Amino acid sequence: MSAAKKPSARASQDFVPIEQVRDGIVILKDGGLRAVLMTSSLNMALKSHDEQLAILGQFQNFLNSLDFTVQFFVQSRELDIRPYLALLEERYKAQTGELMKIQVREYIEFIKSFTESANIMSKSFFVVVPYTPPVISGQGGVGGLFGSLLGKKSGGAGEDASRAFEEHRSQLEQRVSVVQTGLTRCGIRAVQLGTEEVIELFYKMFNIGELDRPLPPEQAP
Repeated sequence: MSAAKKPSARASQDFVPIEQVRDGIVILKDGGLRAVLMTSSLNMALKSHDEQLAILGQFQNFLNSLDFTVQFFVQSRELDIRPYLALLEERYKAQTGELMKIQVREYIEFIKSFTESANIMSKSFFVVVPYTPPVISGQGGVGGLFGSLLGKKSGGAGEDASRAFEEHRSQLEQRVSVVQTGLTRCGIRAVQLGTEEVIELFYKMFNIGELDRPLPPEQAP
């Protein structure tokens, strides 16, 4: 009886469909482009009934006006209060008056006890705007013209790929503008994330246990 074949190890990057992030735009391994917008939120409970109906009607009109798909994404994460506590400890040490020291210490203990008894969550809201470049026979796919953009350049194909990227980015930016305008009419602000912000977003998504790591010594409370 032959021994069971040992499964081959694969890097975690193999399971991530992202090839690279360029100029704030996510380039997928299949050649698709994605722009990520971070949006503000609306507290509908504070709006009157008429205001709620107006906002919902405007949002419905916005969705109906789109001729492409978008993805709405809400990220909920436990708020890491440790940097704030470290800041309070520094303020405590800097106080010269005994009364202020007592008040700051009581506030620190209140924050600690409150966060231990309740999960403090932070919510971030995003809209993902897609654009898939058209496939041209003989040049489509990752192995074709756009493939050179993903690090497979050869000869003059690199310049062609850069030109193609700019053209595709222009199409994507037009869609981003449409989404931003539609959300603004609903009273929602939307800002496109830059390269570092997109990388940070995906890093936190794929590193859920980041809060469990100890803080650097200079930030430890």
